[in-house]
Amino acid sequence: MIDILVLASGGGTDFQSIVDAIEAGDILGRISMLLTNNPHAYCISRARKHDIPYRIVDHRGKEREEHEAELMEVIDLSDPDLIVLAGYMRILTDGFVHRYYGRMINIHPALLPLFGGPGYYGERVHKSVLESGMKVSGCSVHFVTSDVDMGPIISQKCVHVFDDDTVESLSQRVLKVEHKLLPDVVAAFAKGRVHLEDGKAWID
Repeated sequence: MIDILVLASGGGTDFQSIVDAIEAGDILGRISMLLTNNPHAYCISRARKHDIPYRIVDHRGKEREEHEAELMEVIDLSDPDLIVLAGYMRILTDGFVHRYYGRMINIHPALLPLFGGPGYYGERVHKSVLESGMKVSGCSVHFVTSDVDMGPIISQKCVHVFDDDTVESLSQRVLKVEHKLLPDVVAAFAKGRVHLEDGKAWID
């Protein structure tokens, strides 16, 4: 059984997907803590509902390094086996990423390496997909590296893009598969099936 620490900044639906999978017995682990930088994030209510410990480490009024030092103190005390960025809306410094490389993953609402990197988040991702004329989109789970959204891809899922799609309709379709993909990857990690070697990742 592994200890999982989740970082989230918003509604926490991806966080909830991991909680649900654990409670269903699909993930051999537990969430030891939810960390958020947003004191008003709904993910806090989700943690409370499931008796999951949480900490608010507000980034406002702090230099990036100061904020991350506070995060690292909490993370290191928790000493998780896996760190999951589940809608965490902060770009992390090289020092933070290097400290946890190989045990920190992120989910992104596009088929990386397309539509990833600085500036590609939330509705901006789906708007860019629709403007591109792509016929498929999806989501990706990857190891976090210093290059934003460019870490080794562990797994992906696809969805169709329809001619009458809007940003909202595409977003909802992608979110639905996110809630399947992320728990599946976490479950594989818990079983020791996720591997990282020479800059490439895969699941046995």
